[in-house]
Amino acid sequence: MGTEQAKDMAELAVAKAREAGASYAEARVQKTWGRQFALKNGEPQPSFFSEGYGVGIRVIAGGALGFAATNDMKGSTVADVAGRAVKLAKASSQVLLKPVELDAPRAIKKKWAAPETQKVEDADASWLRGVLMEVDGRIADGKAGVKLPGRLLFLSASLEEKLFVNSDGTNVEGRHPRVNFFGSLTALEGSETVQRFIQQGETGGLEVVKRIRLVEKIEEEAKTMGKVLREAGKPPTDVVDVVLSPELSGIAAHESVGHPQEADRVLGREGAQAGESYLKADSLGMKIGSDAANVSDDPTLEHSNGFTPVDDEGVESRKRRLIKDGVINEFLHNRMTARQLGVSGNGASRAVSFDREPIIRMSNTFVEPGDYSTEELIKEVKHGVFFKSFTEWNIDDKRLNQRYVALEANLIEKGEVRGLLKAPVLEITTPKLWGSVKARSKHMEFEAATCGKGDPSQGAPVWTGGPETLLSGIRLGAR
Repeated sequence: MGTEQAKDMAELAVAKAREAGASYAEARVQKTWGRQFALKNGEPQPSFFSEGYGVGIRVIAGGALGFAATNDMKGSTVADVAGRAVKLAKASSQVLLKPVELDAPRAIKKKWAAPETQKVEDADASWLRGVLMEVDGRIADGKAGVKLPGRLLFLSASLEEKLFVNSDGTNVEGRHPRVNFFGSLTALEGSETVQRFIQQGETGGLEVVKRIRLVEKIEEEAKTMGKVLREAGKPPTDVVDVVLSPELSGIAAHESVGHPQEADRVLGREGAQAGESYLKADSLGMKIGSDAANVSDDPTLEHSNGFTPVDDEGVESRKRRLIKDGVINEFLHNRMTARQLGVSGNGASRAVSFDREPIIRMSNTFVEPGDYSTEELIKEVKHGVFFKSFTEWNIDDKRLNQRYVALEANLIEKGEVRGLLKAPVLEITTPKLWGSVKARSKHMEFEAATCGKGDPSQGAPVWTGGPETLLSGIRLGAR
């Protein structure tokens, strides 16, 4: 990104918006770059290339919000678009019930870059193809001990560069490289099949592939699928204790805590787009779980898929304690919802492209670690099931009723992990899930994910994760 041009255009946009009557103005110049390669059953597919560069301008005028964007970075065009954003806001103000206000300004000046050893721009099609061929070579033709007639593998390298300025005096530059893998594997044994979706990724350069042991992880996943097909027996359907792996802890935290505690959902804005929340604006302080239930969202974790030191409203990010000792502790906010609910913004606003409005997003949502080792946690279970990975999940629009079907799961008897179980089902409400938390391990792991939200849709990179989490008194089902 040409930094001087970007800075000039951003400052011009803010100045022209103010001249046109905006009481507040911000400009976000954003460049996105991406390369992706795919293999389908070992056969290369057309590679994917994307680039985007432009400026998004958001203003408050007449008490209303206006947003406009352009990829034409000439000064005259940027000035016109800034004026258009102000006109949109003034037109909207005619039907506004309540003026839009932001929380108190905190002007910052910061330049940051996520650490990387080998720049993502070095990821040409041959490098991406080479990694995927190595992955496929480990699992094709039964090499992992199972037939995999359906193998769809994607590897991408991407880069976001942003420059943000506003009329409060904030000026932020950021560089955000990522490497991400997605795979869909279908395993076959006789007439039985199982399917597994796998997503892995981090912030960083091409060194991410080795750092996360990508090739080895996919081989291990394939071997597990074969064992499940050959060895899994019927799961218990009586009342048991359940140990959720980091993967299961993470998806539960993301879906039943992170989403319903997005303040725009709480206030009803997302109702017609991505869903609602079972929580209300006055739900802070409500007891939703046991004293051992602790869930956070932290955009400051280095190497994380959702690493965001400063959000797209120029607010420095921090760890957000969503559930603390079983109590709803805080929501995820942008500057508007923070002002509406009388708190300070906590840096949770992001946009995936210059032509998308920044909206409230999770970053890295996880169950907090506890005091037990994994072995000690399992010793606490006299009769239970260890959910190690899932093959499907779903949750309702208000994030109250949810269902998780395990791929790899084991019986636990008298503190010992025993045989594999076939597709046990955890169907549970949000209060019951978090109210059943008895203990958490010290061991932490994270999974990459893409979180969907907004209209037009914005798929934001995130992490989900946590420790092994022990739930007591759960009645399971079977598929």
